[in-house]
Amino acid sequence: MYCDVSSVRQVAVYCASSFGRHPLYADVAAEFGRILAERNIGLVYGGSGTGTMQSLAEAVLANGGEVTGVFPSEFPRELLQSGLTRTLEADSLAERKELMLELADAVVALPGGFGTLDELFDAFSRFKLGFISKPCGLLNAGGYYDFLLKFLDQGVDSGLIAKQDREMLIASDDPAALLDELERVRSESAFRIG
Repeated sequence: MYCDVSSVRQVAVYCASSFGRHPLYADVAAEFGRILAERNIGLVYGGSGTGTMQSLAEAVLANGGEVTGVFPSEFPRELLQSGLTRTLEADSLAERKELMLELADAVVALPGGFGTLDELFDAFSRFKLGFISKPCGLLNAGGYYDFLLKFLDQGVDSGLIAKQDREMLIASDDPAALLDELERVRSESAFRIG
């Protein structure tokens, strides 16, 4: 069991409200949830009981971890995951993003759609600009984000994305390695700020 003292106590995770066409996505979400619980890292997520969001939350809970769901009041209540450690209600999607970032020490995007990308790049832009000290990572399960990463590299080659900014977005296909790298960056950021 992982027992290191971590400066990452809670991770905001963005992922899908559907399962997608490949069982790998639900499996990776469940594996990531198990690892979070084993490391005693709390999950902050959108509160949904559907798709890979459900797989993630249920895995954290099944392994004795804590889950905070931040659920928009404008969504139907039947979509809310039951049995969460804590549920916070947000008046809007924008408020949900703010609350999730406020509660988290780091951010991870699992395979997902437009909402996942919106949340990730909103957080990453704030991190890159120095408004938050919460490192951001992509869990590139099954190569899901390969084309996005190539696009970002093309942005660097085109001179529209600074190389040092591109390097700040951590990507790995290994959940444990991704968390290790987020922890390293978070510790370095906290040291610089302190």
